[in-house]
Amino acid sequence: MEKGKVTYCTDLEKSVIISNFERRGWIQVGPEDEWNFYWSFTQNCRNIFSIESGYRMNDNQIINHFPNHYELSRKDLLVKNIKRYRKELEREGNPLAEKTEIILPNGQTATRYLHLDFIPVTYVLPADYNMFVEEYRKSPQSTWIMKPCGKSQGAGIFLINKLSKLKKWSREAKTPLHPQISSKESYVISRYIDNPLLIGGKKFDLRLYVLVTSFRPLKAYLFQHGFCRFCTVKYDTSVTELDNMYVHLTNVSVQKHGGDYNNLHGGKMSIQNFRLYLEGTRGRSVTEKLFADMQWLIVHSLKAVAPVMANDRHCFECYGYDIIIDNALKPWLVEVNASPSLQSTTHNDRILKYKLIDNIVSVVVPPDGIPDARWNKIPSNDALGDFDVLIDEELIDKEEAPPRCNKFNRYRS
Repeated sequence: MEKGKVTYCTDLEKSVIISNFERRGWIQVGPEDEWNFYWSFTQNCRNIFSIESGYRMNDNQIINHFPNHYELSRKDLLVKNIKRYRKELEREGNPLAEKTEIILPNGQTATRYLHLDFIPVTYVLPADYNMFVEEYRKSPQSTWIMKPCGKSQGAGIFLINKLSKLKKWSREAKTPLHPQISSKESYVISRYIDNPLLIGGKKFDLRLYVLVTSFRPLKAYLFQHGFCRFCTVKYDTSVTELDNMYVHLTNVSVQKHGGDYNNLHGGKMSIQNFRLYLEGTRGRSVTEKLFADMQWLIVHSLKAVAPVMANDRHCFECYGYDIIIDNALKPWLVEVNASPSLQSTTHNDRILKYKLIDNIVSVVVPPDGIPDARWNKIPSNDALGDFDVLIDEELIDKEEAPPRCNKFNRYRS
């Protein structure tokens, strides 16, 4: 490699990636060649880090995934890590783990975490089947959503409101629900948020982009340009619509097949317009609280996985956070994607994703423009572009947080 020339390798032949790298004067090479920056698929990243590969990265190589990202992005492991995090804080007597009693719709009481109640009640099947049945019986009128742990883009998801429906599925799918029988595929079953905030009568979720450059110390950044993804059909809780995924799932990969899908805006609204809409309809203070609550949720989901993440200094990762907001303006974490789609469905989408990649590179590459795993990973304010510092534990410890970090000092725990 010529001195000063940066080489890159990508598994994803997308123009938003290649045009970004070419604009920087970087040269494309293959994965077998000497590369400095690798935009890889998760599986290829895991292969590089596997003991069998025998590959050793040098100081001038960085890659866009952590080797065990699935601790955050697999639905069952995310739930397990959050539950463990709560228990550990509880054992330490940390006020973050404070609990409170809530009244369920049927009048029964249940105990919930006051500050860390940001994932719907969730169980992993078949392992937690008995615990799920116990919880289900407390409020048999409720709806639950089943998701296969390892799939994405809305594949294999369905809703149930009767235990018999779950048992019928178990028989037909030949997936035993008996906790003692190990099944090929595990599922998570979560209480369905059946009181979502609606806009124009339609359900939506939020996609936010979070860049993590280190888990220990935790360094995370939130991209300012998230968006809402809408269902194409008006929301309806009636039993007859329980199987209509155009009503319940916001995934673009599902909605674009619906007859009412709009190619111009792609069923999307920018987070800035969403914020303006909320300020206009609900007021500024509750809107600000919601946005602060979403940041809180992201930080604590990252803190929950930080102890188990393989915190390799060559790695960074951009996660797609999917959040649903209920009509009480409470945010709920639905899932985290380690490979958020860079597919552009609209013109605005293309602009947003180009900027996202550009800003990611600015944050993760040192000021001299040469990837370096030894760098202290403290970008300048200019390098942040449209990222805001969510948390930087190193700066908090040094008590020298930059101006764009001060408001998040409350995350110290």
